[in-house]
This record gives sequence, C-alpha cells and structure tokens, in this order.
Amino acid sequence: MNMDNREDNKTRCGVAGVGYLGQHHARIYNDLSSCELVGVFDPNPEARRAVSEAQGCREFTDLQALGESCDVISVVSPTDRHAEVAIPLMKAGCHVLIEKPLCVSLTEAEEILRVAQDNKTIVQVGHIEHYNPVMTFLEEAVDHPKYLTVERLAPFQPRGTEVGVVLDLMIHDIGIAMSLVASPVSKVDAIGVRVLSKTEDIANARIVFENGCVANLSASRVSEKKAREIRVFQDSGYLSLDFMNQKGHLIKKSGTGLDKKEVPVEKGEPLALELDSFIQCVHGSLKPKTDGTFGKTALEVALSITKQINISL
Repeated sequence: MNMDNREDNKTRCGVAGVGYLGQHHARIYNDLSSCELVGVFDPNPEARRAVSEAQGCREFTDLQALGESCDVISVVSPTDRHAEVAIPLMKAGCHVLIEKPLCVSLTEAEEILRVAQDNKTIVQVGHIEHYNPVMTFLEEAVDHPKYLTVERLAPFQPRGTEVGVVLDLMIHDIGIAMSLVASPVSKVDAIGVRVLSKTEDIANARIVFENGCVANLSASRVSEKKAREIRVFQDSGYLSLDFMNQKGHLIKKSGTGLDKKEVPVEKGEPLALELDSFIQCVHGSLKPKTDGTFGKTALEVALSITKQINISL
C-alpha cells in the first residue's frame, strides 16, 4: 500500500475481528488524527454491523476486500485464527498489528515472519503492557534485576478459552520479564490446573535466565478480582508497580531502615499508546518495540511452559 499518493496522507486502517477487544481498536483508530478508519470485518454480522455503525465506517463481509482497502489492519480474531487471517492481509501489502499471542505454534510464527519479510510489511504483536506507562518507567528504573515476581489475575470469561491461561494472560508477563532481564532463558519449571476450561486456568512458572535472574510468574483467569502487579528486586532496592492502576513505589535502604517513596508514573490508555506507536512505525518504516521476532520468542517460552503443564494435567 502506498500512502504517498493520497492528498490527506492519512493511514487507512481496518480491524479484522471486532469482538470485545477489536471494537476498541476500531474506536482508537477512529480517534487518531493520522488515521482514517476505513472499515471492519468479522464473521459475526451483528458484531461488525454494530461497530461499523458506532464508528461510522464501512462494514466488510470479505476479508480480502478489507485488505485491498487498507494500509494497516489490526488482527483481533481468536488466537487460533491469527495466522490464517494475518497472512493473506500481508500478502495484500498490509502492515498488521496482531494481538498477542502472535499465533499458536512456532511453525505458524515462522510463516508469518517469512511472509512479512517477503512482502516488506511490518508486524507488531499486541503485547500491550509494553506500551503501558508503567513499563516505560520500569525500562528506565530497572538495572540488572536479580529476582522478579509478576501476578496477573482476571475473572473468568468464556472468550479466549481456545487457548490456556499461559497463552491468554501469562504471555504478557513472559514478554515483560524477557525485556527487563535482557538475557536468554536457561530453564523453565511450571505447574497448572484446569478449573472451568479444557485447558489450564491457573498457572505458575519459574523462569531462570542465563545471567542468574529468576522470574516467578502467576496467572489465573478464574479469580474474583483483577490484578496486574510486578515486583522487581535489584541491588539498589526493589520496585513494586501496578500495571492496572498505573502507580507504584520504590523501597531503598536508608541507614538502618527502609525508605519508601511513590514513583512518578504517567497515566495513559495502553491500547491507544500501542496503536499510536504502531502507526508511527508504519509512517517511519521503523521496527516496532514488540515486533514479530519478539512475539515469536515470547511464544516459544509460553509453549515450553504449556508443554510442562500439559504433562501433569
């Protein structure tokens, strides 16, 4: 797609899959001044009609037609359909933002990366917490972490259960740990249990990195409360931050005691920041913060965790 020949030079955007999350992709594209929301596609006619009417955009009944009309498309279909939706769109020349996880297998991931390279299209994976202002603060404050814990809790929702909680929720925290530790994974130990689904609903993973850092990740999608919290321990003290409420504190040694102070975290809608970053990458031909290679690496760790859990289920 060539954006240079149009007078307004706005990026023509579309959304493939407008369920719970996809409708917000459409809303944000519609709000971004650099974008034109061309239309939405979904196999559910009621869903696509509702979003197209709410956002004042075209309702597409054919995915290929949407691809031919857009420069960029968010792929917000169920995880097990990411590859089959994204690949033809990239072959049509579209840059794609694929919701996390990238897909369900390393074979699919490799095919997505190959098609992207062959068609010179950008792939960004929707690891949304990397665009949360909390992560921006952590990236500046964390220095050689020794140990970190991350807890992610959510009430049960029938959507998303085509995959287990590791690929559904924990993959966020796998990506966070990988970025903050910046060292290859050397060992993974994991356990999980089914509660309401055919796949694991609760999981705990212990990831050991080659530099000696250990990350302990816990995720549940059958909780009564919501939580997205991280604690990072390093020589200078430890950080405790809340991704959901975008706040936290730093604790350091002070004489014979401990000094606790709130940390300055800006407020912002992570999804809006993520989509804006995607559009900037497309405009500037830049590598996304969470590109396809990052998504594949996070998927590889997640699949290793899932494999261990499945042995015990």
